[in-house]
Amino acid sequence: MKKAIPFIALGVSFTLLALKPNKVIDQGYTIDQLRTLYSSGDQSKWLTPTVDSSVYAEGFEDIGVLGKVPFPESNPYSKEKADLGKVLFFDPRLSNSNQISCANCHDPEHNWGDGRRVPYGEDRQLGSRNSISLMNVAYTKVMFWDGRANTLEEQAEFPIRDKKEMNYHIDFATKKLSQIEGYKKLFKEAYGDGKITNERIVKALATFQRTILSPKTRFDKFISGDSKQLTDQEVQGLHLFRTKARCINCHNTALFSDSKMHNIGLTYYGREYEDLGFYNTTKLAKNVGEFKTPSLREVPQNAPYMHNGLFPNIRGVLNMYNAGMFHFQPNEKQKNDSLFPKTSPLIQKINLNNEELDALEAFLMSLKQNQYKMRAPELPK
Repeated sequence: MKKAIPFIALGVSFTLLALKPNKVIDQGYTIDQLRTLYSSGDQSKWLTPTVDSSVYAEGFEDIGVLGKVPFPESNPYSKEKADLGKVLFFDPRLSNSNQISCANCHDPEHNWGDGRRVPYGEDRQLGSRNSISLMNVAYTKVMFWDGRANTLEEQAEFPIRDKKEMNYHIDFATKKLSQIEGYKKLFKEAYGDGKITNERIVKALATFQRTILSPKTRFDKFISGDSKQLTDQEVQGLHLFRTKARCINCHNTALFSDSKMHNIGLTYYGREYEDLGFYNTTKLAKNVGEFKTPSLREVPQNAPYMHNGLFPNIRGVLNMYNAGMFHFQPNEKQKNDSLFPKTSPLIQKINLNNEELDALEAFLMSLKQNQYKMRAPELPK
């Protein structure tokens, strides 16, 4: 039996404190004033975020409402292609065992994740990383926790050939689908003829995934002008998110993710469950222990958290960030180890009090959206 990853026991209970509307929160501003500024529909009126100079230098973009879906010129949207991609996404025949589909790990009933610490794959093998939700994946600029793919088209082949996931080769999957008469009609509708190829499969899968979009959250409606969408406590949490809590250094842009790699101290270097993250992709020592910043949209529905599913709830994550996460120092044997991981300087002790932690958690909970459900399509025969 596999051992469970050790984690620090963290308190999860909290009290929702009612905030007095005229209480001064920060820089002389009251909740009422912050509400007016943030719900003005004009980001230029927002208070200056607490962002490190290195983040500004790389091109900082504030949080906001998601824009138009970016379909690439090399793979433009069509309903027929998206419909084909949906069928492929739910079809377990893309796997060696005919039992594992993309939807196994990215289930619409679980906000396009699987709700597990790590997923099951072929022959009930456990993976090593948490299944990232595919909600709004169209806006992501880098794929996987370790950034090994830059587009959804590149991403599609990895789980098919991964021995712990679908354990197949796309050449074999393509050959198998070519023998299914019902697929020829779908490919003809999507591409003009019934030819089934590797490229057409991955493009259809990518097109479908770009249609997995969340409806507007209360946050979106609030900053667009509806000042009643957030409570006083959530408004305070929004302000903390952008300032004292420093969340916005990494969880920025309308996606609430910079789509970049950071080391937050969860590498388990030299120990069981070691995962070198982005280093496995680049082989550069500076990338040891770095993982992609996940989107915080729908974050209440995406538990458990982190690349290894270490934290079962949001409060545990906030408690660790509040304490400064982990900044390990090398021992005598590790002093000359060029791969010894270095926690990002963006990770600092925050020192939020309980009321502030409650407010920050309340704001993150406001990013929840109505449960998104999708029926599995009928598979071709």
